[in-house]
Amino acid sequence: MVVPIIVRSPAKINVQLSVGPLRADGYHELISVFQAVSLNDVVTASEGSGVSLSMMGEGAESLPVGDTNLAVRAAHALAQYAKVDANVSLHIEKSIPIAGGLAGGSTDAAGTLVACDALWETGLTRDQLAEIGAQLGSDVPFALFGGNAIGRGRGEQIMPVLGRGQFHWVFAFADEGLSTPAVYQQCDRLREADEVPEPYVSDLLVQALRAGDPELLAGALHNDLQPAAISLRPSLRTLLEAGVEYGALAGMVSGSGPTCAFLCRDSEHSIDVAVALTATGMCRTVKRGTGPSPGARIEQ
Repeated sequence: MVVPIIVRSPAKINVQLSVGPLRADGYHELISVFQAVSLNDVVTASEGSGVSLSMMGEGAESLPVGDTNLAVRAAHALAQYAKVDANVSLHIEKSIPIAGGLAGGSTDAAGTLVACDALWETGLTRDQLAEIGAQLGSDVPFALFGGNAIGRGRGEQIMPVLGRGQFHWVFAFADEGLSTPAVYQQCDRLREADEVPEPYVSDLLVQALRAGDPELLAGALHNDLQPAAISLRPSLRTLLEAGVEYGALAGMVSGSGPTCAFLCRDSEHSIDVAVALTATGMCRTVKRGTGPSPGARIEQ
């Protein structure tokens, strides 16, 4: 009997998300600076007949387990690419909130690619897995590599960013998710009277990552989707203001939201901010994490 493969796969935050004009294909040209963080989903791949999926944990009861699930699609896509039979029993333990702007679905797909590659002994490189992942979703390739990286195109073209040190974050989770397409549509509506510039990478932000300097990074955090997310969910503004009032160096909506990420000086500082935010009752739950974290990886 083949031993099950267990893969730990990270959440991501966009420390910068620069959204360009709407393209003819319906997507936006993006430049995003990603950081993988230590909130992980765990994917277990075991021998099976066909592709089956079970889940437990954060929001699992509201997710489909059939062919529309990104992890199931990832297993089929890998089998087709490697020309092997798609036989696997998948189980996912979720800690990353769904529809929270932290790429939980994409990281589950990345974890599935790594797990099935090992289970089926297909021997693919990370670049090959990323090629498959890019067809599934823009955030899947980054979840395979982790660390800090610049994403271009729709976010699927990944270039690592060397950095030093560790950044400490507090994440405030909302009661309900936000639809990513709805946030992008609202972003377009809010900017329709303006000339939207081409997306860019902030030199200051890259400098902060390379220096491992949280104070410098706090001044460079930026998310073009944040105004749209706040306009759809005005309570996010109050939450962001509260986090800074309670001592966070900076707060931002993560991706399309509604999770808010607060940057802290160090571990002790993050505990203080997390306790203060929990006491407000303005969010469903609060978690601490660090970054950068490695990409989807097999547990030894």
